[in-house]
Amino acid sequence: MILPAFSAAIDRLPKTTPFVPPEALERRSGVPITLRLGANESLFGASPAAVATLRATAPEVWMYPDAEAHDLRQALAAHHSVSADCVLIGAGIDGLLDIFARLFAAPGAGVITTLGGYPTFAYHARAAGGDIVEVPYADGRVPLKMLAAQAQAHKARLVYLSNPDNPSGSWHGASAIRQFAKALPENCALLLDEAYAELAPPDTADADLSDLPHVIRLRTFSKAYGLAGLRVGYALAHPDILAGADRVRNHFGMGRPAMAAAQAALGDRTWLAETLKDIAQSREAVGMALSAAGLRLLPSATNFVTAETGRGRGYAEALLADLLTRGVFVRKPAAPPLDGCIRVTLPPVEVVPCFAEALQASLKALG
Repeated sequence: MILPAFSAAIDRLPKTTPFVPPEALERRSGVPITLRLGANESLFGASPAAVATLRATAPEVWMYPDAEAHDLRQALAAHHSVSADCVLIGAGIDGLLDIFARLFAAPGAGVITTLGGYPTFAYHARAAGGDIVEVPYADGRVPLKMLAAQAQAHKARLVYLSNPDNPSGSWHGASAIRQFAKALPENCALLLDEAYAELAPPDTADADLSDLPHVIRLRTFSKAYGLAGLRVGYALAHPDILAGADRVRNHFGMGRPAMAAAQAALGDRTWLAETLKDIAQSREAVGMALSAAGLRLLPSATNFVTAETGRGRGYAEALLADLLTRGVFVRKPAAPPLDGCIRVTLPPVEVVPCFAEALQASLKALG
């Protein structure tokens, strides 16, 4: 008996997943990672209220979760001043990308994204059969006019934009996003990945796009809120779009403790404000360390800093490899023109000297 064949869309996919986890790097190298600065998690931890709630709800793990995620949706609706039918809960933004790719990236449908941008989107869109068109970065930023032009040229059904962007850290303000959204073709959905929204300037984070029903905003508790291990994300969109998503989502995809902890984190505004201050201080300190090492910083509105090595992809890869031998895990953008950069997740400021020392040692070793 032979193995059953995969679908044509799956057969076309690469045999590797988008990310190599730091745990796998440890297993391969045998070197323990002491500075985990590559996954854009929050090294500042989670709200004590969220942790306490997680502990308190742990005995409830025998129960299936509320398939409607009622309490968390109501809390998020109040937070964003929308109705609850404009909120959809999912397993992080990655899980939501899968849902919306299946909704819109039908076989043969035009799908526009950035070359070297967050890879999980294209991973899901290709699996759904979409025809991917990737637009390169320009001057370290996502070129909105080029994205819109490609969307028009290919009569795109789906466009993905990360704002603030990963891996560059750059961002566009509300007026630019609004103009971009209006420039897309009819019958085209815009997936606006706002994973780093809490870290962005108010003009970006608080933009009102409610009059643009084709815009789907994706948010997460994995970054500023420090709950990456719980996988809680949500979409803000027109109720009719989310009604379609409700047909294909995993209705029991979120555990009770995870949803309760996310709701507690959302309510702890004092803790979040202090964490954002800590991240801003770290961004300055890491930036100074990178600049002192001779690297050129790209502007960032995220919990990471991307910097150009000035010596191309091969050198950046060698730098990452040498840092790993010193127990330092960082990542780099995958595609030109940013593939000569490294990307460093922001740690508490007291950790920065350890990173700076390892960086200087690696640069010296590479010559």
